[in-house]
Amino acid sequence: MEVRAKKALGQHFLTDQSVARAIVDALQPDAVSAPMPVLEIGPGMGVLSQYLLERTDIDLKLVEIDSESVVYLMQHFPSLAGRLLEADFLKMNLQKFFAGDFCIIGNFPYNISSQIFFRILDYKDRIPQVVCMIQKEVAERIAEKPGTKTYGILSVLLQAWYDIEYVMSVGSGCFAPPPKVQSAVIRLRRNARTQLGCDEGLFKAVVKTAFNQRRKTLRNSLKPLARAKAQRQGWDDDALAAFLSDPVFDLRPERLGVEDFISLTLLLG
Repeated sequence: MEVRAKKALGQHFLTDQSVARAIVDALQPDAVSAPMPVLEIGPGMGVLSQYLLERTDIDLKLVEIDSESVVYLMQHFPSLAGRLLEADFLKMNLQKFFAGDFCIIGNFPYNISSQIFFRILDYKDRIPQVVCMIQKEVAERIAEKPGTKTYGILSVLLQAWYDIEYVMSVGSGCFAPPPKVQSAVIRLRRNARTQLGCDEGLFKAVVKTAFNQRRKTLRNSLKPLARAKAQRQGWDDDALAAFLSDPVFDLRPERLGVEDFISLTLLLG
């Protein structure tokens, strides 16, 4: 049997075995005495799984939402018994699935890749490495540095906690059915940061609010957050205007790096 690619699930099955092998080889867990737990998201028909199962340095588990794929995988890879969970990654309680740290690998469904990354951020202190194939445009955005139009929310939030490496581009001819977009593989390695030094919730709010109106200067896009601070501080309109006269508010969000956003969060806190 073959698994029918389902548009609603964003399925495009990788068929190029050399690319599959390269993706698996890109996963390089830090040396530990025991095999590193690894979660493959959306194994589909097992193009990555077959190579992951060959590795003795990892302890593989898999999560797949598509019941047809689950049946296929169990028929073709009996060794996945007890390792494969039919579930929605976005709704999983990963603390019940893994007792300690774990890495993630997968060909992420392009229609939910951003949601997957936000979920990874929820477990950033437990996930030291991620290797994934995603839409090339999203990969470039995540790996981009400040000062460009593609730099955005995910760039800042992920770069705050991970060092990001663009591994390779992958053409649409490597898939069945071929996607209408180009693809790319990136690797995320957890950096040494243990805390931001500012309120993490406010940091996310500042980044998202700024980029949601990226054509505006920070003075205009962040005015609601500035007004909230003014209310907390009991400032009048003149005091608020003086606060917003800081030169940082003349900038647009793509000009700010992670450290700049941390400083801005402290300013607005």
